[in-house]
Amino acid sequence: MSPLLTVENLSIGFGRGEPVVRDVNFSVSPGETLALVGESGSGKTITCRSVLKILPKAADIRSGALIWRGAQQTEERDLRGLNESQMRKIRGNEIAMIFQEPMRSLSPLHRIGNQVAEVLWLHQGQSEASAKKTVLECFERVGFPDPERTYKSYPFELSGGMRQRAMIAMAMVAKPDLLIADEPTTALDVTTQAQVLGLMKDLQRETGMAMILVTHDLGVVANMAEQVVVMHKGRVMEAGSAKAILGQPAHPYTKALFDAAPQIPAKPKLAPTLPRDDLILDMKEVSKTYTLRAGKRWSAPTQIQACIGLNLSVTRGKTLAIVGESGSGKTTAARIALGAELPDPGGEVLFRAKAERRQIKVHEMDRVTRTAFQRSAQMVFQDPYSSLSPRMRVQDAMVEPMEIHRIGDRTSRKARAADMLRLVGLSPDMLLRYPHAFSGGQRQRLSIARALMLDPSLIVCDEPTSALDVSVQEQILQLLEEIQEQRNLSYLFISHDLAVVARIADEVAVMRRGMVVEQAPPDTLFYNPQHPYTKALIAAQPEPDIARPINLKLVAQGAGSPDSWPDRFKFSDVTAPPLVQVEPGHKVRCHV
Repeated sequence: MSPLLTVENLSIGFGRGEPVVRDVNFSVSPGETLALVGESGSGKTITCRSVLKILPKAADIRSGALIWRGAQQTEERDLRGLNESQMRKIRGNEIAMIFQEPMRSLSPLHRIGNQVAEVLWLHQGQSEASAKKTVLECFERVGFPDPERTYKSYPFELSGGMRQRAMIAMAMVAKPDLLIADEPTTALDVTTQAQVLGLMKDLQRETGMAMILVTHDLGVVANMAEQVVVMHKGRVMEAGSAKAILGQPAHPYTKALFDAAPQIPAKPKLAPTLPRDDLILDMKEVSKTYTLRAGKRWSAPTQIQACIGLNLSVTRGKTLAIVGESGSGKTTAARIALGAELPDPGGEVLFRAKAERRQIKVHEMDRVTRTAFQRSAQMVFQDPYSSLSPRMRVQDAMVEPMEIHRIGDRTSRKARAADMLRLVGLSPDMLLRYPHAFSGGQRQRLSIARALMLDPSLIVCDEPTSALDVSVQEQILQLLEEIQEQRNLSYLFISHDLAVVARIADEVAVMRRGMVVEQAPPDTLFYNPQHPYTKALIAAQPEPDIARPINLKLVAQGAGSPDSWPDRFKFSDVTAPPLVQVEPGHKVRCHV
């Protein structure tokens, strides 16, 4: 069978600089999935954008050929030689692309239905009524529970998973011959990711299209691809069948990617029993209710319960991980722990910075107490690109906390900043640079260094590695572990990645819809899960092993409605069963 697309000796550069993509070769056939694997900056995305000729203005293809043999074509064409008018007929119709961040790829000013239907108006000349019927059918296939409502919605009214489904619908509605998916699941929760991957595979089987999957996640590759191309710094390091590369990688870089990929260990590592007499943070019966104004004057306001009856504690020098999907209440719980949100009446948040100090009530702090508390509790945010001001040099961003709290003089503050950079593995020479001069991993190191400037005893880490490549993620996790050991730091670690949690946590609380559904040490939770939602999270974790695909049936059951769970765990609305201890240190929300 002839390939649909053949990329031959492709080189791409910017201006007069060295090529950022050099001598890349691969091909993809009808019905086949090719995975382009590598870290950020390896040239994966710019290679795919060259196929559609949507490169940045400063970039140019210096050499090579992009041979396209569409399913309906009798002769091959070099896409490099086509003009803009000819390319417009191909984009979205013969070759479609799903971009990494759906919120940036969808127009915020237009309804979802109109954006998806536009492909049919432009390429197939369908009427508005005919296009709407086709789009609604496509929305139903991609899993929207209410296609009509989605058609009328704006992007901001949908969750991240739903927006990604809309992007898939937009790419699939014209039934293209080739689908290019650029990190289509990076920003999604593991259960949503599993369902989206399953959906893409089902649609591929139905239409027979080819797919190029851009990813750095080897677990996703194992579940999706037949062929793999590994890229590093613009070059192809290794290429071949997924079975061969995942089973026995030959190149050192591919082996390094495997070594860095976080996985739930095959055997539990026994965690020591945590002492309960030295708690740095203790949250008791914490709930949080938000009131949303109704869209119509005569309608009653809507109340949203973000957290319901949380009882969580962090032992000094240890790590409590809170796991769950977007909207489960993880970040709200973290904000309450830091005093950024007040719990509903009846809830308590207690904090003791040092074992010898008195306990303070975070939810009842005055100005003086709050200032002291903020020196002892800091936060590392999810996105390293937006957590540092682009207008401030690193030195200014680092010393700012000390200036606010009036600690030291200019010389001592600068010396402290240099020490913190050394601690996180960066050079003090970088103090005068701006954030744009750093990679994502370096920026996250800067964020950690800034959080350490005030010598805190508790750090809240809100998805600190989810935006990073696997090798950089490994470095950040190792750094957090080393700093914790050196300084006896306590972590409240927020994540949806169970493989990361299995490595770093001393205790894990699984949250869903504002409630803790299961809580235990990692050696218990991951090897003896009881709750269907916990089982779904574990089953949804992709593994770089072709012989162990994601169990979509188990994921769908646990990620479904609580009234569809087995009788022991089933409930309706918020009338949930209690969180009971089923064995020492292991709590499950179930009917006794």
